Amino acid sequence: MHEIRVALGARSYPVLIGPGARHELSGVLPVGARRAVIVTQEAVQEAGWLQGLDPGVPFEVCTMAGGEATKTMGTVEELCRRFAQSGLSRADVVVAVGGGIVTDVAGFAAASYHRGTAYVNIATTLLGQVDAAVGGKTGVNLPEGKNLVGAFWQPAAVLCDTETLATLPPREWACGKGEMAKYAFLGQPPRPDDELEEQVARCVAIKAEVVAADEREGDRRMALNYGHTLAHALESAGMADHPEWDLRHGEAVAIGLIFAALLARRLGRIDEARVRQHRTVVAAFDLPSALPPGASAAELVTFMGRDKKAQQDLTFVLDGPEGVQPVRGVAPSDVLATLVEMGALS
Repeated sequence: MHEIRVALGARSYPVLIGPGARHELSGVLPVGARRAVIVTQEAVQEAGWLQGLDPGVPFEVCTMAGGEATKTMGTVEELCRRFAQSGLSRADVVVAVGGGIVTDVAGFAAASYHRGTAYVNIATTLLGQVDAAVGGKTGVNLPEGKNLVGAFWQPAAVLCDTETLATLPPREWACGKGEMAKYAFLGQPPRPDDELEEQVARCVAIKAEVVAADEREGDRRMALNYGHTLAHALESAGMADHPEWDLRHGEAVAIGLIFAALLARRLGRIDEARVRQHRTVVAAFDLPSALPPGASAAELVTFMGRDKKAQQDLTFVLDGPEGVQPVRGVAPSDVLATLVEMGALS
């Protein structure tokens, strides 16, 4: 079992990674918690991952629907009402068991309920384990964009049970692999010949170090959004007008990594060899690199302008001589030209 600590002073917490990690739940529950609500999805229950799960206190199970469409304020309200009906107090605990959607939404509900209730994440997908469940970013979508409403609310602990990855369908593996591809440009990346537990631990270690240095995304933590500006725009456009795209988050991130490399080259920050390296990494994870058919450059730029990093401008996380870092005030003409280069409609 690997243990990585997210060092945030009094709010520090462990991330446990390995087979059977979910059974460590009672040992990481906040001191004084007398009741728990477990938030999960039917697919997680059907896979059997709640069997034998024991928080060590009385608990209820609350299920939420699956899919990106469930990341809404309405779902947060439903969860908070269930917390109230269960008698959950501020001193108790929410346990999120599932992938990134569950940890994002349940974490935000916990952050909102009683103005802040403790929660523990049990990540059951590759995306959740290498990224979404760690770091305390919680939130939901609006029709205007991805993750536009949320809170920084750190969990009391994160349990990454690698046993649960055995039941993941291929598209869910792709979600996690997109984030793993991102980490290849942010630090000591996982090696293809590493055991899965070690690969997850390497990604978590990179994220934990960045979060400890910049918890609330003042600057350095933005690097964790590498590839995400276009990715979120693609996901938002897909939800709004293009359901036929059917892009999963990791797939969108992979496309976003290629876009970021091409934009950085256009701005003179990297050379063609570095662009090829991005393509090689994305291909090695068997991820898409092309925009979906019918993507409009103008529409995507509109969604990019609503990105959380933007400050009345277009802000991107781009590779460069000093590594991956935020770049503000990118000219819309360069963004449009790069999207057209990738095959977007002008």
